[in-house]
Amino acid sequence: MSFRRPVVALAIAVLLLVAMLTGACKPVEKALVSLWPKTDSERVVPKPAEPVRWPLTGLDAPSAAATEIRVVSIKIENSPAARPQTNLQMADVVYESITEGGITRFNAIFHSQNPGKIGPVRSARLSDIYLVPQYHALFVFSGASLVINARVKQSGIENLSEDAGITYPFSRSKDRKAPHNLYLVLDKVREEGVKRKMPGSEVVKGFDFERKAVEATPTITQVSIPFSQANKVSWAYDSASNSYLRTNDGKVFKDAATGKQISARNVVVLWAKHNVASRDKVGSTTYEIVLKGSGKASVFANGQRYDGTWETDGTAPPSFKSGDGTIIKLMPGNTWFQVVQPSVNITMK
Repeated sequence: MSFRRPVVALAIAVLLLVAMLTGACKPVEKALVSLWPKTDSERVVPKPAEPVRWPLTGLDAPSAAATEIRVVSIKIENSPAARPQTNLQMADVVYESITEGGITRFNAIFHSQNPGKIGPVRSARLSDIYLVPQYHALFVFSGASLVINARVKQSGIENLSEDAGITYPFSRSKDRKAPHNLYLVLDKVREEGVKRKMPGSEVVKGFDFERKAVEATPTITQVSIPFSQANKVSWAYDSASNSYLRTNDGKVFKDAATGKQISARNVVVLWAKHNVASRDKVGSTTYEIVLKGSGKASVFANGQRYDGTWETDGTAPPSFKSGDGTIIKLMPGNTWFQVVQPSVNITMK
């Protein structure tokens, strides 16, 4: 028994030594190290920032702060004695509507461009009470009835008209006879507003614009709008500039500042209610044109015609939709609104 114990112990020692030597000779496996960062979700590539654009033209703006400069709404005359008007081409938006005697008048909305002299400036109409608040604009005009001035005051519109006693932005031209010779300087209008504690900046809701170039064969090359026997307007599509050129009563309609024909990237016909406000002794009618709510619209852009409806609650410019609810977008650039009675028929070629 004493001899077997040492033998067993020796055998165990030998086995342990073999195990140790075998383990020491086995190569050590190195852990694999990934060069990619560990992540629990997909990498997200930041979307490039959208360029800043002017809300009323859709064109590139220098900065977001620049787009908050105060909009100015100016009433501009369109009788034959007022033509050619000065710097009407530089307005972002122009509304044209009927007044007494069948002539029309403009409400020109200035925002992205800053011309010096603008005019001739004339009197306000009841349609402006609906229109001006949509652009949160400073309102400029000269000469209005007691009823219209009272309505302007009641509406809360920030009024910088001659009727409100403002003189600083205005001057009379010696080249024309009164009342067709009143002009203003846009910078002075805004200065006067700040002086009178009116906000110098305001965020304005814009239109929906096409962001990509749209290539299409022109299908409508001309649209004619018969406001009255005294004022017939026509817009001819010019493919070279992708814009519409204006003719008024058969004559080329020019801007006095440039001598060039007035053009618009978009022409929008709005059919709106014309409620009779008054009639004078010779039968001339004054209308209250209701530019709030909704109505029929036709948008002419890029040589195409888009029929649908316009709609606004009165706090923002109108939006446009086709019959199936699709948004009708404008082309970047200036827009002219032709506001007509529901019974008016336009013609196209």
